[in-house]
Amino acid sequence: MTLLSMLARGAEIPVFAAIGVRGLALVETLRCRRGVRLVETPRHARVLLIAGAVDADHLRDLERLHSQLPSPRGTVWWHASPLFSCGDTVCGDDPLSAILQAAKTDNPDRCPDVPPYPWHGIGPHGQGGKGMMGGNPYGRPMAMTADDIRDGLALDAYTARFGPFLPMLPPGLTLEMTLQGDVIVSAEVVTPPFDQGPQGDASALCAARMLRLMGISPTAARARGALLALPKGLGMRRRLAAWLRGETVEEDPARLSKAMAGLEWTEAVLWLASFPPSRLRAACVTEEVV
Repeated sequence: MTLLSMLARGAEIPVFAAIGVRGLALVETLRCRRGVRLVETPRHARVLLIAGAVDADHLRDLERLHSQLPSPRGTVWWHASPLFSCGDTVCGDDPLSAILQAAKTDNPDRCPDVPPYPWHGIGPHGQGGKGMMGGNPYGRPMAMTADDIRDGLALDAYTARFGPFLPMLPPGLTLEMTLQGDVIVSAEVVTPPFDQGPQGDASALCAARMLRLMGISPTAARARGALLALPKGLGMRRRLAAWLRGETVEEDPARLSKAMAGLEWTEAVLWLASFPPSRLRAACVTEEVV
């Protein structure tokens, strides 16, 4: 997106936020700021905003995000120490001017535009398996048929890691999951969510996040009607209702590896978002894969 086209839209700059430690509440304040539009994918962004501290273990994750932004692109570190430098901007309390400045720059690539792993092995296409099945082309395992956990039908099962900056998951959470279609067969915690501090547990913030995941504006008059759209039996209605009343939620999630198995993707995303960040983090720390 060119600067001219952004000006034509009222200087609305599309920003993808990679949320780190105590960055969730910071990013929430941007949603009501004029001139900035938070987007759900780096492919639609002009500026990469890293909000909150991120340690060096996530450098490669941030570099991949940065490389997904179409050029020209800028980077802003908000209450975060830069892990890489490419003409980016560091800011404190108010990031708006830094975002405006970053929108005028063009950061160079951080990752080479080549597959992360070579394509090699047996098979007619070198995918490492037999025939057209199996193997790890470019380092990613191909889906293999397995009995569906619900009705026993043979469906392709695919295993991959999701996170730590996937917008529909709690910031910092990385899960290794096996899916058959949109059904989760298994889930293991690789890294727990980032600490969001007391601000992250605010009822208004937690309710707003759940509603956005459901495609409902937090300011919509029908927000309470969203309770009926939530699946029954998982406690999500009860927790969202408490947040909409301005109350705190003091429930702890069950072990993720057990609770998420058998859920559909959308159910799992909403279930994770229905717990206060501090309590979800504490539960994930106890089952983190070393």
